[in-house]
Amino acid sequence: MGLNECVSENVSLARFTWIRLGGPARWFIRPRSLEELQEAVRRCRENEISIRVLGLGANLLVSDDGVDGAVFRFSEPHWMRMEFSDGRVDAGAGVDMQKLMVKCVRQGRSGLECLAGIPGTIGGGVRMNAGGRFGDLGASVRQVTVMDTEGTVFERERDDLVFEYRRTNISAAFILGATLELEEDAPERILRKTKEIWMFKKNTQPLNNKSAGCIFKNPPEGPSAGALIDQAGLKGLRIGGAEVSTKHANFIVAYPGCKSADVHETIKVVRQRVLEQYATELQLEVQVWP
Repeated sequence: MGLNECVSENVSLARFTWIRLGGPARWFIRPRSLEELQEAVRRCRENEISIRVLGLGANLLVSDDGVDGAVFRFSEPHWMRMEFSDGRVDAGAGVDMQKLMVKCVRQGRSGLECLAGIPGTIGGGVRMNAGGRFGDLGASVRQVTVMDTEGTVFERERDDLVFEYRRTNISAAFILGATLELEEDAPERILRKTKEIWMFKKNTQPLNNKSAGCIFKNPPEGPSAGALIDQAGLKGLRIGGAEVSTKHANFIVAYPGCKSADVHETIKVVRQRVLEQYATELQLEVQVWP
């Protein structure tokens, strides 16, 4: 099987990440079918090429050196299905969560309002159990289709799935799609709730700036990561083109000229200061490549 049309070399990842930073991927692969995906994965395996999967890059920081391996992106129509039936929706891995949420509002399907203001794809959302104080995606997931690096496709059922804070127990390399179970409700009521959540996030998070979302996980006990960083006097801390947001301290925003190295250094300083002042070691929520 020829893969020339779905494989590119040395593609900059900056334009595919929310923070608009990062070097090139040695191989950038956008499979148009399951068969192309399986063939590309087979070739990676045979040539010992590392594999990573990129969604909308919303919770991702790619190094300035890029990725010396293969980066897969489910951006082709095959991975964009949204099929509604009997209180459920089947969504492909590449579906934009915001677009799905809007369609659910129009269809009178409630359950995804908690995703308002959270960028990402269904694949990435399931992997990270996207959500926040208003709920999470995992609560609606009933089945997930996955594929391992041998090219074997199988289903993970709800009883076999564990959704926790920013993680799941899915270890398979690829999430291909998910079935979500949603409640029926009046579209205007769902829309009102969605707008309320959106406005809260707009007023409390730097949604208009380039960022990688929340940088740190909230500690299991005590103040949130943002509160600790704020109390440590780190809002507005700037290193190169990276700055700890003055709106929400758990965001690092990138200004013109910013490099991934600036963000990395800012993360390092923030972790050290919080550890020194509060004896709390902040854990990363953002994914870091490589």
